[in-house]
Amino acid sequence: MADTDPAGPVMDRDEVDRALARLGQEHEAIETSLLALQDHAGRRLLEGARLTGVTAERWTSTEAAITLLWTYFDAYTDVLRTAREIRARRRWSSREDLAELTELLRGEPVTVAGSAAATANAATPHGGQAGPGVLSERWSLSALVDRMNELYAASLDMVVAADAVWSALPARIDLLSAELQRTSRLAHSVGVRPGEHPAGDDLERITRTLKKLREQVVSDPLAFWKPAEGSSAPGGGKPDTTVYDREARALEDVRREIDAVLAVRQDAEKRIVRLRDVLSRADRTLAEARTARGEVLAKIAATEMPVVSGPPTALQEQLSTAAEYRRHAQWHRLSPLLESLEQKAEDELLRARESLTAVTAPLAVRAELRGRLDAYKAKVSRHGLAEDPLLVERYEKARRMLWSAPCDLRAAEQAVLRYQQAVVELLGAAPGVPGQGAGPDERRGPGT
Repeated sequence: MADTDPAGPVMDRDEVDRALARLGQEHEAIETSLLALQDHAGRRLLEGARLTGVTAERWTSTEAAITLLWTYFDAYTDVLRTAREIRARRRWSSREDLAELTELLRGEPVTVAGSAAATANAATPHGGQAGPGVLSERWSLSALVDRMNELYAASLDMVVAADAVWSALPARIDLLSAELQRTSRLAHSVGVRPGEHPAGDDLERITRTLKKLREQVVSDPLAFWKPAEGSSAPGGGKPDTTVYDREARALEDVRREIDAVLAVRQDAEKRIVRLRDVLSRADRTLAEARTARGEVLAKIAATEMPVVSGPPTALQEQLSTAAEYRRHAQWHRLSPLLESLEQKAEDELLRARESLTAVTAPLAVRAELRGRLDAYKAKVSRHGLAEDPLLVERYEKARRMLWSAPCDLRAAEQAVLRYQQAVVELLGAAPGVPGQGAGPDERRGPGT
């Protein structure tokens, strides 16, 4: 036996009894913890799993540490049993018994083979490693309890971390994989396939990634564990779901794309009918503009007329392609084509309307001049000057110009202005024309 610690005197009976009671409680708590670790679901899973990577390395060390824990515990139990037997010899322990008990309770009575500690890569009391040259380790009961607590905390941390990852990620991956399969079937039904649509390529990539992720999580769970910063509690941390979350977002993006394709399938016919209607209106407007251009060229002289283009044949061809896509249920191709066609059709209708407005502008100017001439004539009549020879002459000249074909708008505007000036001179003022708000200096026509 080892010598009694010279730093402390021999314990009396009360000190021995208190120490034995405390050690008994510690023994019971340690045994309960070790049995709980032994029955932990995570430990059982680790024992039966084919591990790789960091998990395989740590489990090898943890298994040895758990074995060493039981070795330490058995040695602790033996010393505690011996101490209890010595104390039970007599009601009033002798000096020799107390000295022996003091050595057991305060000395270093626990001896563990050095090979066992080295196998577990366990730190020695001095912070080193129990190497092959160390035949044995000696521990006091209090130091041994501290060492068992260290090994237990490290072992439990590894087991809890692996179990937490296994409890969280594989089930979530399986649920996402099931959703992925449903989405893939739906995508296939609407023509979203790998090599034909970007969303189909994404589905194929997500499938490969999730399969690989699940294999990695099952074989190396600790690779997906993020320890909590500053936490020393066993199992402090959470599973790393970075890869899973990224693929879940990617699948959500694909689902939105497929929803858009489904929306196209549901209202494709309505959208194609609307497109036909818009393009038909654009064609009719352009036809009206071409007719109006011929009319203007016949009725208005000395004016520059914009050219009116023909119907948009390229859009009609694309519309036929869209109808073909619909007949063959190629919804993934129809979706972007319809979006492009709808914008182009609206632009074409706007262009046709602008063309009609441009070619009919001279007729609008002529109508405005006619209205102005008649308004001044009505004003003259109200003042009793309708028979004035000068006014009659200038009115008839302007009227012939405005109601003749082809009409020279510039000459007609000058004739209307001369008539207005004559009216102003005769009336001795410059009254506004009812309904026009135009004075003699306010002119509208091709030159303004």
